[in-house]
Amino acid sequence: MGYSLKILVTGAAGYIGSVLVEALAKENNDLFLLDNLSEGNIQSIPDNVLFFNGNYGDAGLLQSIFQTNAIDAVIHLAASSSVPDSVINPLEYYDNNIKNTLVLLEQMVKYSVPKFIFSSSAAVYGEPTHTPIDESHPCIPINPYGKSKLFLEEILRDISDAKKLDFVAFRFFCAAGASESNGESRASETHLIPLVTDCLLGKRDKMYVYGEAFPTPDGSGIRDYIHVEDIAQAIVLSLKNFEKAKNSFYNIGSDEGYSVMEIITTAERLFKMKIPKVICPSRPGDPAKLVASSKKIRNDLGWAPKYSIKNIIVSAYNWRKNPKY
Repeated sequence: MGYSLKILVTGAAGYIGSVLVEALAKENNDLFLLDNLSEGNIQSIPDNVLFFNGNYGDAGLLQSIFQTNAIDAVIHLAASSSVPDSVINPLEYYDNNIKNTLVLLEQMVKYSVPKFIFSSSAAVYGEPTHTPIDESHPCIPINPYGKSKLFLEEILRDISDAKKLDFVAFRFFCAAGASESNGESRASETHLIPLVTDCLLGKRDKMYVYGEAFPTPDGSGIRDYIHVEDIAQAIVLSLKNFEKAKNSFYNIGSDEGYSVMEIITTAERLFKMKIPKVICPSRPGDPAKLVASSKKIRNDLGWAPKYSIKNIIVSAYNWRKNPKY
């Protein structure tokens, strides 16, 4: 294994968190899991780990965790993460994503927790000037969600420059797919691929497509979809190679883009079904195209995605057909 750490995971019962916990549980680590269950599922939490039901911005709770346990690393996955919702409710996003994360970082510095893994987002880039997007691309976010993530990236730079802690920040593109045990199970789903699979399963009667006039080949928005298990493996690799990766920013994507219409037609071909579509106006804050260059993490850590877009859609379909919770 090569390493053994005491790790606190925030957002541990959420979508990415639940799949990451699966991966970390296979390693020789002690896990401490934190989630307020606002979107997470308690059923995803393994029986043999210590779970805290609470908010990552609760200083008292964090003090009790850090005082009692010599935590080596925090993996911070908890955040408000809907782009359209952030445009409607910006104060909620700045409050949760920035203010609460500052409390977490303050307590980490106070108790000398040295390693921080941060889930940032492709939303920090805004409307790209070129694709695929590498990490040197200008960061000019066009929605409050992306702005909140970029501001936290700047804070992490400042804290690391002051030698208070070291970090690795992952700019996730579109997490999708499912493992055998965990997948997307929100009360209100907004992500494309689970919505498409729900149409295939008869859980929805139509698919709403937001935007048909983007400067893309078919007019619908293009995104880079990355399997959630590939994301989990990137985080595991960063822990195993922390000294090499520390204080770096990494894109996590497949280096390929698919439009909304391409995802729908791919799903239709895979399952030999037609999905009724309703074309709607584009939503404020949505860029036309976001496709990653993951060359940096491939070179630095030897990471590469294992799963294709077909794997992603099929795994999401299987999970949505028979969810474990």
